[in-house]
Amino acid sequence: MPDVSIEDEDRPFQHYTLKHRLVAWTSVNLFDNVTYTVHHGLLKGMKRKGGLGWLPSVFAPTIETAEHKFWSNLNLAGMTVYDVGAFHGLLALLFASRAKTVVCFEPNDRNYKRLMENLTLNGIKNVQVRKFGVGSRQETLKMAGNPLMPGGSSVDSKLVDDMVKSGQQTVVQEISVITLDEEIPRAQLPPPDFIKIDIEGWELEALRGARRTLETKKPAVFLEMHGDTIREKKRKVSEIVAFLWEINYHRILHIESGASITPENSTLAMEGHLYCQSA
Repeated sequence: MPDVSIEDEDRPFQHYTLKHRLVAWTSVNLFDNVTYTVHHGLLKGMKRKGGLGWLPSVFAPTIETAEHKFWSNLNLAGMTVYDVGAFHGLLALLFASRAKTVVCFEPNDRNYKRLMENLTLNGIKNVQVRKFGVGSRQETLKMAGNPLMPGGSSVDSKLVDDMVKSGQQTVVQEISVITLDEEIPRAQLPPPDFIKIDIEGWELEALRGARRTLETKKPAVFLEMHGDTIREKKRKVSEIVAFLWEINYHRILHIESGASITPENSTLAMEGHLYCQSA
C-alpha cells in the first residue's frame, strides 16, 4: 500500500459508493418483497427474498473474488458453524447446505426478520437463530445504521454518535449483547468447529467474549476487517492479531493476499478477511 500522510490516515472512508447506494435503493424500494430463485453465485438454485440475485448472470456477472473462492472451497461436512452477524442469512444458507448444524446471531430487527424468511423459504431445519449481538460482556447497546445499508449497522459508540449527528437517515435500536462463553452453556448450544464473525468493527469484542471457547474447543475463525479510517483499520487488525496470537492462534491467513499474518506484519491485513486456526 502506498505511503499516506497523517491527515490521510485519519480521513473517514466512504464505505458505500454511489453505485452501492443506487443498487441498495433499487433493491430496498423496488424489490424488497420479491421472492425468487437465485440465478448465480454461491446461492445459485436457492430461494431468497430481497436483493437482486434474480437478475440473469449476463446482467449481474459473479465476480470471483478471493473471498468467493474461499467459501466455494470450504469443507464444513459434519461441523457446527456459528454465523456471528448473520445479516439476511446469505452465508447461513450456504453453511446450512454443507454443515451439520448452524447457529446464527443477528440482533438487528430488520435483518433478523429477513434471515428467518430466507431460512423458511428454503425449508432449512439445521439452523438455530439467536436474536443477540455478540461481545465481550453481557450488556445492552445502541445499534445504528443506514436503512439502505442494514448490513453496516454498528454498536461502536463513536460510529453510532457520528451517524446520529450526521443528519442522514439513521435507524437506532437497542440490542441485547451476550458472550459466546456464557451463551453456549446457558443455551446448551453445540460447541463450534468454525466461527464466522462480521460485526462492523466489533470483532475483537466478540473474540474476547469467546476466549475460553477458543482456547478449549479451538474452532477455526473467519473474520472481516473493519475500521472507519486507515488508522482505525491498522489499530483494530493489530489488536485482533495480537489477541489471536496470545491464545495460540498462530496460523492466520489473509484471504485476499495469501499472506501469513503475524503481529509483526498485521497491517498487511487491515483490509479484507482473515482465516485463523489454532497452532
